[in-house]
Amino acid sequence: MTIKFPNDFLWGGAIAANQVEGAYREDGKGLSSSDCTPNGLFGDIVDRNQNNITSIKDRAIDFYHRYPEDIALFAEMGFTCLRLSIAWTRIFPNGDETQPNEKGLAFYDRLFDEMAKYNITPLVTLSHYEMPYYLITQYGGWGNRKVIEFFTRYAKTVFERYKNKVKYWLTFNEINMSLHEPFTGVGLARNSTKEQIYQAIHHQLVASSQAVKLCHEIIPDAKIGNMLLGAVAYPLTPKPEDVWATHNENHGWLFFGDVQTRGYYPTYMRRYFKENNININITDQDKEDLKSTVDFVSFSYYMSCCGTSDDSLRQKGNILDMVPNPYLKASEWGWQIDPTGIRYLLNLLYERFQKPLFIVENGLGAKDQVQPDGSINDDYRIDYMNDHLVQVHEAIEDGVEVLGYTSWGPIDLISASKAEVTKRYGFIYVDLNQDGSGSLQRRPKKSFYWYQSVIKSNGQTLKNKSSNE
Repeated sequence: MTIKFPNDFLWGGAIAANQVEGAYREDGKGLSSSDCTPNGLFGDIVDRNQNNITSIKDRAIDFYHRYPEDIALFAEMGFTCLRLSIAWTRIFPNGDETQPNEKGLAFYDRLFDEMAKYNITPLVTLSHYEMPYYLITQYGGWGNRKVIEFFTRYAKTVFERYKNKVKYWLTFNEINMSLHEPFTGVGLARNSTKEQIYQAIHHQLVASSQAVKLCHEIIPDAKIGNMLLGAVAYPLTPKPEDVWATHNENHGWLFFGDVQTRGYYPTYMRRYFKENNININITDQDKEDLKSTVDFVSFSYYMSCCGTSDDSLRQKGNILDMVPNPYLKASEWGWQIDPTGIRYLLNLLYERFQKPLFIVENGLGAKDQVQPDGSINDDYRIDYMNDHLVQVHEAIEDGVEVLGYTSWGPIDLISASKAEVTKRYGFIYVDLNQDGSGSLQRRPKKSFYWYQSVIKSNGQTLKNKSSNE
């Protein structure tokens, strides 16, 4: 079978403000929750108003000042789409202001204008693992219903400002991560109870739906989606207990998509809340708000895992506790490599939600080595992405509607989990060391030219290694 993607398929990459921009206190920007986890999502929480600690994220790769160079490199690869996020604290530094910060708004105007020069479509995330730190200390984060109002004011502001420049939006990045890291997800203490976390998540789900409604009103020709961490699990064995445990494990993250695509809480969550003595305050107005559902479902996919009734088999990962699959190899960071999993996940989500899908994160983190001649031969990344994209094409042939694919970290950036720069994802190498030294010079890797050819051929240069053709 000849591999060819749909003619309107969007090709590109994905970045996040707090992992690339730097300039963390420039032009009126306030402190975000990300600024206050200087060693990564799972590191210590530091009040940086009271502490002079520095972080590699403070400068990151200096995209804030170097974006014209980076956008030009993305254009050279042939990008038709770039997923990025707006830093909420650049627009409302504390989060509860009534008037936005003009310098913050002007930065994203310049960025979107630069992308428009190359016909690169923006896909913009409203909140990517960060929120104003002030809203956490003064209001209790998303545990406080009032934060819904602050978020929708922010969303309304950027929708009105960029309505002629941005037609694809996402609400919250990997919204299901709140269950695993409540400070990052919803601005709560890590020892919060399940009831507190689910109440905060409920507020976030209501805010997401309100943003969807606002987007449809302000930008009628726009599309707005949600974003899930696609943590798909297979049964470890055909033992009925393992199959049922896996079913419940998948419910744990599919629940978010169920609410955001159907407009109401699924019945299985009622039993879960009852059996865990979780009482959520859901008003009649909340139920009405939730009826504003997303236009498409986006997700990240890096790995699969297994489900089992035996909790002793779980292993601690750098993001999730997972049961490894004995049939799969793993990356340097222990993330199991499963290209077929993305086809399975695409089919699962499309059959469940009946909405167009968008793969907005996928990639391989690795310790790239610069050769004496300056080249970076990242064949392992090429193999990883080739095999995943072949399976994406298979899903499209299965009948799944896939809008596009934005690989994670098309340029080296600061990893979210541990604020590492040694864990590189990019097609573009950035001269930056973990101690913050380095020229920040950009340099294409071998994968840069590989991805360029994939995009130019609309997938025809991909190699289906299982095919006899």
